[in-house]
Parts: sequence; C-alpha cells; structure tokens
Amino acid sequence: MQPHDNLTSDLIDTIQRNVRHALEEDIGSGDITASLIPAGQMAKARILCREPAVIAGRPWFDEVFRQIDSSVNLNWQVKEGERVAADQVLVYMEGPARSLLTGERAAMNFLQTLSGTATRCYHYASQVKETDVRLLDTRKTLPGLRLAQKYAVKAGGCHNHRIGLYDAFLIKENHIAACGGIEQAVDTARTMAPGKPVEVEVENMEEFRRARSAGADIIMLDNFPLETLRETVELNKTLPAPQPGLEASGGITEERLPMIAATGVDFISIGTLTKDIESVDLSMRLVDITEI
Repeated sequence: MQPHDNLTSDLIDTIQRNVRHALEEDIGSGDITASLIPAGQMAKARILCREPAVIAGRPWFDEVFRQIDSSVNLNWQVKEGERVAADQVLVYMEGPARSLLTGERAAMNFLQTLSGTATRCYHYASQVKETDVRLLDTRKTLPGLRLAQKYAVKAGGCHNHRIGLYDAFLIKENHIAACGGIEQAVDTARTMAPGKPVEVEVENMEEFRRARSAGADIIMLDNFPLETLRETVELNKTLPAPQPGLEASGGITEERLPMIAATGVDFISIGTLTKDIESVDLSMRLVDITEI
C-alpha cells in the first residue's frame, strides 16, 4: 500500500495521527476476539456500499491497515470522490484474517463517516450547480476530525471556509462589542496580521455599510431575508472598489438554498455539511479463508 498522491505533509501527519488514536481506542491491549483465529490463517474480503454514495476517506482506510499489518493488500475498485451505486464493491482485501478483522471497524468508521460528509456535500452542491456560488463548510466538525471532514467536503464538491481560529479572522458580534466597533476590530486585525483574510459578520444594512467602509475582505450576511440579500448584492456592486465577497449564513436549509444562491451572493456557509451527516452504510464480508 503506497501513500496517496496529492496529500500535503500536514494532512498525511493528520491521517497518521487520526488512525493511531482510533486504533489505540479500539484495540487497547489487544484484539482478544481475533486471537481466536489461527495466526497463519489467510483471508480475502470485500467492502460493499449498501446505498448510493460519494466515496471519501480512502487514505484513512489505507492507513489503518498500514499501521496494523502492511502485508494486507487492498485492491480499490473506486476512486476518491467517485459516485457509487447501492451494493457496489469498493475494495477487495487480502491478508492475515486476524489483521483484516482487527482493522475492520476503525477503517470502516473513517470511510463511512467521510463518505457521509462527501455525499451530503455532493447533494447540496448539485442544488446550485447552475450558479456561481461556492458552498462553504464551517468549524462545526466532529472533534478530532476537522481536517478529515474538510477533506471530504472538497471530495463532495463543496469548499472549505477557514480551517480553524488561526488562519483567518472572522469578526462576529461579540468580537465587535469587545473591540469597540467594526472599524476598530478590522483595523486591529490588519495591524496584527496583515496577510490574513478579514471577514466580518453583520446583521443589518447599516452594519454592512460599516464593514465595507472598514475594508473587510468578506462580509457575512447573517440571517438576511432573501429580498435584503438581493438588495445588498446590488448595493455592493454600486459602491466604490474594492468590492468584498458576500457570504450568506444562518438558516440555510435545503429548501431555501437555491433561492439564496439566486440572490447573487458569492458564498453560502452551511454547518450541516459536516454537523448533521449520516454515515454511509458499508459492510465487510470474508469471501475466502485458507490456512498456511
């Protein structure tokens, strides 16, 4: 099993750490049930996807078996980010039966969770594919799986917002109050970290004008009614450059999504892309067992 291409060193480190923690949690002092199987017993297995899905998480799946037993051979039948039908075989596996069964749950937990994230993102992205809007995730991710879920968001056709609290400013109501105002917060951000993007959340048109005058790179329009969103998009075009990006946020439901996209906003941030996912239904079956 070779590491996946096009993964950053940070993500590779994260994958290894995610898997190490998962295996420590699951195996503990040892898999006592797998020890019932003779040490020399070899097996073949296959993973089936029981429902239509977009597959994501192969690097985590592979890393599970790389850490447990590098002699396990994985023959993937699908690509990362590929849409699959119900009852489609995802991967054929071959190796020591003990190793296959010990790694089964951890590997499938990663694959079904990240595929669930990618599948939801694909579904939402398909609702607005005729527009130029970009759907963004949020920080509402599963604890410990921030980078994993953000990876799956991109596999499903959506986009990442900031990764954490360190790579971009997102100035919200409480920050504004504590800083003494929108202008003060933006000025301080520019002074502290000139290269970092600055986004300001606003709740009405007056705050929008202030954030724009202050020079925010992106303005988040929080819970704006549809008509107000349209008005803000048009107003933004008429005011002097530079023109900030506009992001709709709050109360984004599947039903309202196409209507919000049609207002002309640049971005729509949606917590449910990572927060309210349902894991994809997967199953593993041993298909051949031999003893050596």
